[in-house]
Amino acid sequence: MSKKINAGIVGGAGYTGGEALRILFRHPHVEVAFVHSRSHAGAPVHSVHRDLVGETELKFTGTVSGQVDVLFLCLGHGESSKFLQENILPDAGKVIDLSNDFRLGGSVNGREFVYGLPELNREKIKRAQNVANPGCFATAIQLGLLPLAAEGLLTEIYSTAITGSTGAGQKLQDTTHFTWRANNISAYKTLTHQHVGEINRSLRQLQPSFGGALHLVPWRGDFTRGIFVSSVVTVTKSLTEIKSLFHKFYSAHPFVVIASEMIDMKQSVNTNKCFIYLELTGDKLVIHSAIDNLVKGASGQAVQNMNLMVGFEETLGLQLKGSIF
Repeated sequence: MSKKINAGIVGGAGYTGGEALRILFRHPHVEVAFVHSRSHAGAPVHSVHRDLVGETELKFTGTVSGQVDVLFLCLGHGESSKFLQENILPDAGKVIDLSNDFRLGGSVNGREFVYGLPELNREKIKRAQNVANPGCFATAIQLGLLPLAAEGLLTEIYSTAITGSTGAGQKLQDTTHFTWRANNISAYKTLTHQHVGEINRSLRQLQPSFGGALHLVPWRGDFTRGIFVSSVVTVTKSLTEIKSLFHKFYSAHPFVVIASEMIDMKQSVNTNKCFIYLELTGDKLVIHSAIDNLVKGASGQAVQNMNLMVGFEETLGLQLKGSIF
């Protein structure tokens, strides 16, 4: 498929909206029709996203046009559902929601949402009109566990995950202020993070017997973007057998890389890739996974879903190189 499609972004002034623009402006078959923002209507897009100076003369708009092929909802949690209730969109238009509103199912105005993790639901996404983009922690953790769930090997899971400050959104908060975040780490939402529900749902999709014993401790890190996860599970297979399972499971998925040596989070930053490294000590398997929370954990994965939904090559516009310097 080589025709151009039109895309609109609602909530375009935030981090995920800006990252979606950065990717879509270089997508060979996408034209950005409008960028919506209530708080910045009339202002140049590059006045907020200063990395786009010289890239576009688009201005934020306070109105929404339904005449787009794909609509990205880059809104805060709870806002997407409200937006779709208040705005009647053409049935033909596809919606990709980057919030938490539909990740566990649900519908609004007859729109049913498919969970948008391509490595789990690729064929469903291809047929979907509406997709709920996964959470950033959920993406990194699930990609480290799906091959084990597919073989029915999961029992109890202990995950520790650290994320950059952009994961908290663009609005300044006490915990994102530089003087607090710099030279500091802290745990938050211990064992209660909202992404646990969607992770458990996906794991049970592959392993219905999984009891949901996922213990997640999230950490705030002293950096701006990226997520690094270490998950510990008990196994009875050898490391060679486990590596074989992972390579087989992800053989047709272009954005998951099974590394042969220890990974660094920096490898994933600015890319749509998830890097995975496996270690086994006794019967304890440690799965390390790393993603960019704004790309594979948000806007890049949304574009990946768009590609699948409209019939483009899955990797189109997403062949991004990271920088470790």
